[in-house]
Amino acid sequence: MKYDLHTHTMYSKCSNLKPEILLKLAKKKNFDGIAVTDHNTIQGSLAVGKLNTDKNFEVITGSEIETNQGSILAYYINEEIKSKDLMEALDEIKDQDGLVAIAHPFRTSLHMRHRFQIPIKEVKGKIDAIEAINSRNLPGNNWKAIKTADELGITKIAGSDTHFAFEFGHAYTLFEDNLRKAIKQNKTEIHGTILFGPISGLMSYFRARLL
Repeated sequence: MKYDLHTHTMYSKCSNLKPEILLKLAKKKNFDGIAVTDHNTIQGSLAVGKLNTDKNFEVITGSEIETNQGSILAYYINEEIKSKDLMEALDEIKDQDGLVAIAHPFRTSLHMRHRFQIPIKEVKGKIDAIEAINSRNLPGNNWKAIKTADELGITKIAGSDTHFAFEFGHAYTLFEDNLRKAIKQNKTEIHGTILFGPISGLMSYFRARLL
């Protein structure tokens, strides 16, 4: 199975991607599923989910939560995550039987909120995965995330961090059968490129500030 586990729609201020376009892109590129992870909301994932009529294609209801200690990705949730305190947000996700991944933990960014602020080993028991390849990261950022996940024995996932159509699918996670099971058993394979990362990052930066 091939999933992109980090995508955004126009429900994120820094993205212009319509839900129907994201879904069409994923189908066209022969993905088996996507996680729609708009900033601090599940509205984008619900919109894409409503459009999906293919029972063999999975749309994961998710969100990228910007907490006081950095960004986390929530998967398989059905309600908005309200708290911006990291530990409280982790508890909210687990209360919904969701999965949690740390998003781009070592990202070099103009905003420190994108970078994880505490040692990952301190929350190892509360998370399910680390986003080890993110298409918007610099090479060293992804390398450090892969190394950290391997050292701590935490499942690695990958996502494109798509905000615009040309980004979709530049990083993805492979697994067999069921994503939840694969993450819990640390049986995932990750792939990706950062070729367009700097360009797309700048596009989002300006879009969020000019609109």
